[in-house]
Amino acid sequence: MNATSFESKSAGEAPAASGAGARAPDSGQFARADRGNALQRFFRATEIDTRMLGMIGALLLIWIVFHIMSDYRFLTPRNLWNLSVQASGVAIMSTGMVLIIVTRHIDLSVGSILGFVAMVMGVAQTRYLAQYFGDLGPWTWAAALFCGVVLGALIGGLHGWIIAYRGVPAFIVTLGGLLVWRGAAWWVTSGQTVAPMDPTFRLMGGGPYGAIGAFWSWMVGLVACVAIVLGIFLDRRNRKRFDFPLRPRWAEFTLAGVGCTLVLGAVAVVNAYPWPKGIVRRHVAENGIVVPEGETLFIAHGIAIPVLVAIGVGVVMTFIATRTRFGRYVFAMGGNPEAAELAGINTRWVTMKIFMLMGVLCAIAAAISTARLNAATNAQGTLDELLVIAAAVIGGTSLGGGIGTIVGAMIGAVVMQSLQSGMVLLGVDAPFQNVVVGVVLVLAVWLDGIYRKRSA
Repeated sequence: MNATSFESKSAGEAPAASGAGARAPDSGQFARADRGNALQRFFRATEIDTRMLGMIGALLLIWIVFHIMSDYRFLTPRNLWNLSVQASGVAIMSTGMVLIIVTRHIDLSVGSILGFVAMVMGVAQTRYLAQYFGDLGPWTWAAALFCGVVLGALIGGLHGWIIAYRGVPAFIVTLGGLLVWRGAAWWVTSGQTVAPMDPTFRLMGGGPYGAIGAFWSWMVGLVACVAIVLGIFLDRRNRKRFDFPLRPRWAEFTLAGVGCTLVLGAVAVVNAYPWPKGIVRRHVAENGIVVPEGETLFIAHGIAIPVLVAIGVGVVMTFIATRTRFGRYVFAMGGNPEAAELAGINTRWVTMKIFMLMGVLCAIAAAISTARLNAATNAQGTLDELLVIAAAVIGGTSLGGGIGTIVGAMIGAVVMQSLQSGMVLLGVDAPFQNVVVGVVLVLAVWLDGIYRKRSA
């Protein structure tokens, strides 16, 4: 939020200065925050995105409703931990979909790319790596992941080249890709499931061994809190440097406190989910741990590795979108493609790079999906394109182009996965789950249109 708000101000507002190096007096910097009722003043002072806040409120409402309807089983550490793992793949791909939709394109092939790349990575681990390179030992997972990432980039690059340099609409290219790569996934093994995966590779899918435990989870949480405080401090320093209006100190303390509370609360939840009793007994026996009679050993899962991967991807993609020349080009193209080209932006090359990046993100999501299943199947990624597009749109990405946030798309992914998980707990049939997802997507686009009209 801090990075985005600073970027938007630096791009669209001139500093209020009376001369070179002049600085606006502090008494006038908060004038905007002194108008309106208390709630409006609070939002202006903290610069909280009200649309994002509304989405978070809707997510909390969904959680509460499902928790009550499922006999209080939804908001449990176990379900929330599984929810975070299941949402990771869609969240990763939704960050790339944001950039694609921002530039007024669409990618309908992400689910099929995931399935094809997952099958190739599975076959590489079980057959070809050992056959051609010998036993790679602990590096088998890295070699398989490298193959998948390269393949994803090549597929995305092919789509981008046809769209940008041959002038074929993205809808048609990726619709064809949806069919081609789904069929190619079947062709690789003639429809057979490939299993099992390399033990180290499986860690990327979560599970008791695919999480970092209680201690390191707290360490990650503390690092995140330090990053939040440091980000607010650096944002304030940059505002002073460029003579931009400053947030009141109470607002910055509020943002830091709320952010740190949410982070540490999330860590406490994942640390409250213990390993299954059977795995604990096996762990105790294998490591010679002495447990007093009548007592059980509590071993917390902690943050799952796929969740850490998703968070890392989100941080990197946010940096790319808000702090790099490439990101500025993407949003410039989405806002006005003709003006961007006249300004000297190589729009075709930028378009190709966006689709290459999307292919890489599909490969990362494919690795997580394959590791979680401990198998590569032909059904992987089916209808994921619907979930990814819905996550991006629900997260505030406008289908009209030029508007979108990475964080919003990742929260949108959690919303979509929450709907699916809640319906599974309630025993709702799979076909009706797809009906709900489709309705939510249409509603999100409709609400986006209303929001844009009111903001115009």
